[in-house]
Parts: sequence; structure tokens; C-alpha cells
Amino acid sequence: MAQGLSNAQVARRLHMTEASVKTYVSRILAKLNCANRVQAALLLRDAPFTP
Repeated sequence: MAQGLSNAQVARRLHMTEASVKTYVSRILAKLNCANRVQAALLLRDAPFTP
């Protein structure tokens, strides 16, 4: 997801079904309180970095 891949591309790389990837992405977005991947990317970009 962080690399800008589609659900189908992620599924192929991880040897999963596309439906499973969609489920995981939806759960991640819900936990981040984001409506879509763009909002999640902006949230990450604006987050303070603490090692």
C-alpha cells in the first residue's frame, strides 16, 4: 500500500486473494480514520517522526 500498488498488485506479491487485500486495506483505513489511501498517505506524510 505504501508503494502505491493496487490491491491486485499487492495480492500477487503476497500470494493472497484480492478480496483479502481489500479487507486488510479497509481495516487499516478504518483504524487510521481515513476514507481512502490518499488520506492515509497524507496522514503519514504529516506525522512527526520519532525514532
